Amino acid sequence: MGNLLALLSAALLALQWVFLRLAGVELTPHLTALLSGIGIFGAAILLSWAAEVAQLDVPQSLAFAFLALIAVLPEYAVDMYFAWTAGKNPAYAQYATANMTGANRLLIGFGWTAVVIVYWLKTRKRAVELDPSRSIEISYLTVATVYSFLIPLKGTLSLVDTAVLLTIFGFYIVSASRAGMKEPELGGPSEFLGTLPKVPRRLCTIALFAIAGLAIFLAAEPFAESLLATGRAYGVEEFILVQWIAPLASESPEFIVAILFALRGNPGASIGTLISSKVNQWTLLIGMLPLAYSASSGHVAVMQLDQRQVEEVLLTAAQSCFGVAVIANLRFSIVDAAVVAGLFASQLLFTSPIVRYGYSVAYVVLTILLLATNREIRHGFFDVRRLRPGARAAGAAHGQRLGVGGDKNAGGPG
Repeated sequence: MGNLLALLSAALLALQWVFLRLAGVELTPHLTALLSGIGIFGAAILLSWAAEVAQLDVPQSLAFAFLALIAVLPEYAVDMYFAWTAGKNPAYAQYATANMTGANRLLIGFGWTAVVIVYWLKTRKRAVELDPSRSIEISYLTVATVYSFLIPLKGTLSLVDTAVLLTIFGFYIVSASRAGMKEPELGGPSEFLGTLPKVPRRLCTIALFAIAGLAIFLAAEPFAESLLATGRAYGVEEFILVQWIAPLASESPEFIVAILFALRGNPGASIGTLISSKVNQWTLLIGMLPLAYSASSGHVAVMQLDQRQVEEVLLTAAQSCFGVAVIANLRFSIVDAAVVAGLFASQLLFTSPIVRYGYSVAYVVLTILLLATNREIRHGFFDVRRLRPGARAAGAAHGQRLGVGGDKNAGGPG
């Protein structure tokens, strides 16, 4: 009964905006931002449950590619709107960058660390050990992060970046799908749907996708525009609103699910899923921005980044580099989480360009120190053998030989 109530509640969150939009109800900008954001929130919850259940019916390789796209769909819709509009009004280019950098930094600074902190508060275990099968995500995230430093250096986003980042994403999907997938571990509403007979289950899954997709489609533009209008009305910097408020609407359901897994004693799966989402955002999401911009412009066009955008992308790349180094040894301790969260939270207090550059340098210096002083981290960071198709299975077998397979969250000193 509780699972059914949760499904209906999430559907109502999404459908309330569908009704308001189709009925043509006129709302103030701040109410539009609130209710369309709630619609995106509800749609993201429905997508997460539907995507889990879909794994029971979709072939493994196709499921992996499909789920990777679903994971970033709410964020993708808002960012694509900004990039598309920027093709006709270049002033919107900054908002596409703001949304993208905010989403990526939230994922590491809040998402990854929240899982470890919640797990520690519940169990007092001071570290989460990741399954060796997650090494493939870490390796592709390393490649994407190294490439991302070129974007602020050249100060543009172009179709060349699209080609490179989508190629990395494509190889990631192929490698992961060839390595095979485990049976999905369903919980909550997705487990309830998974117990239904095949035909009703598939119909329910399709219905959830349809409701969520319609809500996101109808909410993306008004949500984005109302955020900007609210910022202008209340004297809040529009860049900041788009950077932090918009991603919260689309990312929070994923954070909630990850934290619930940690509370159920499976934090490795929680962080592993969030790492996969980071790979998707750092390749697919960024790579699609120049494509949407060029399509809207009607010709091959290059998105020029102003100084603020360059600073934000550089800081995001530097944070990603440090995040990869921290988890490269497949271990994330409470001390690591505190450092990552502290650096993320403290940077929000400052808006000076010098501070952003300072944090970028700090992240890179810390990364170099980790690589120089820890052989396990160095090996995990630079192990390109994981990029080969089948590396996931090989990594898991290697982990079992070392005695680190299975449930590894017994903890240890941070």
